[in-house]
Amino acid sequence: MKINTTSPDEQNFLQILTHIANAPKSLDYTGTLPTERVPTVAIVGTRKPTAYGRDVTHKIAFELASRGVVVVSGLALGVDSIAHKAALEASGTTIAVLGCGLPRIYPSSHKGLADEIVKKGGAVISEYERDEEARPHYFLERNRIVSGLADAIIITEAAAKSGTLNTAAHALEQGKEIFVVPGNITSPLSSGCNELLKQGAAVLTNYQDVLEVIAPDAVAPQTRLALGSTPAETAIIQQLSSGMRDGEAIQKATKLSAAEFATTLTMLEIAGVVRNLGSNQWTLR
Repeated sequence: MKINTTSPDEQNFLQILTHIANAPKSLDYTGTLPTERVPTVAIVGTRKPTAYGRDVTHKIAFELASRGVVVVSGLALGVDSIAHKAALEASGTTIAVLGCGLPRIYPSSHKGLADEIVKKGGAVISEYERDEEARPHYFLERNRIVSGLADAIIITEAAAKSGTLNTAAHALEQGKEIFVVPGNITSPLSSGCNELLKQGAAVLTNYQDVLEVIAPDAVAPQTRLALGSTPAETAIIQQLSSGMRDGEAIQKATKLSAAEFATTLTMLEIAGVVRNLGSNQWTLR
């Protein structure tokens, strides 16, 4: 792992950090940083997301990354890693900000993800001394960099008492726009999001909500839902577009035989039209 050192003063993409409180004087990084400032979002949230949180995080990160937006997060379990992976799946650029010193990766289970980020043109960065161990307060400190690098912060799912809200506090201090995905009012993992919405955070229902603020020229008009190449594919796509997720329910609604449904679903997955969420749950890409 080759480790480079740079300063926000001398690197165009990082220059935005010179305006935050307690700005880092230097940063270690491995991989490739954008050479110029481009639209960038931070996507953060709970380490233990629900199926809903996983789904919306992947969808928003994938759609923004596929449109050239850099996705920043903290490489943590849960929402962070989902956002990084979705950006990679979209062939986009993603940057991970560590709460430890390179070449350490925390959590260690995400070393493979860190390697993939670097391999696909992104970067892993840290303000800490090399080989410094992760410490609880480091994660709170690094959150100011996560929000500081972004033009807007997206919170997809967070409890009332969550480190994610620390990132939101930094974002407010930095004058950044905060977008929040509304959640189920009975879910503890949505209580932090819903509270932020009550306090005036912007409601996020699709990627265009964000693009209209950080990159209005990139906002494309809504396109009609693509039809499948066969009537069976079209029938499945229509059910998924209505919000249905359960495979058994979709098969029943489309009135396809089990064999035809399974074959058609497999072809849609291979074509990149649908995504398997596990436990026979599906969604459109």
